[in-house]
Amino acid sequence: MLVEVGKIVEGKVSGITNFGAFVQLSNGQTGLVHISEVAEEYVKDIKAHLKENQTVKVKVISVDNGGKISLSIKKAMDPKKPSVRSSSPEVIDWSQQSAGKSSFEERLAKFMKDSDEKMHDLKKSFESKRGSGGYRKSAHS
Repeated sequence: MLVEVGKIVEGKVSGITNFGAFVQLSNGQTGLVHISEVAEEYVKDIKAHLKENQTVKVKVISVDNGGKISLSIKKAMDPKKPSVRSSSPEVIDWSQQSAGKSSFEERLAKFMKDSDEKMHDLKKSFESKRGSGGYRKSAHS
């Protein structure tokens, strides 16, 4: 087999789906970059990161018995180069935070509050679809 696990190779994006991108390698074989392997940050829309016919560097992460090739763009990135994520406003440079601990605690408290609200809404929605949400005894018992 021409493709070796762990190698970094170049390829061309040949197709984009909701779950990933197909990349044609220089040897003619095609592999899949799952959406979770496109970038360090969460990727909601893969088309915001990749275009068809774009040349990309990919790392071969696995080849199964059927010959399916799994690829990763984020694992092929040079770790010395800053990724797109480092310029994201959500990423905190703790060395420049004067009140880093309180900021973290505030963010954690906000996350917990938001999470509780989402769980409450989810439970409320689920119970409204089930009816009363409780067990109903039959009239014959």
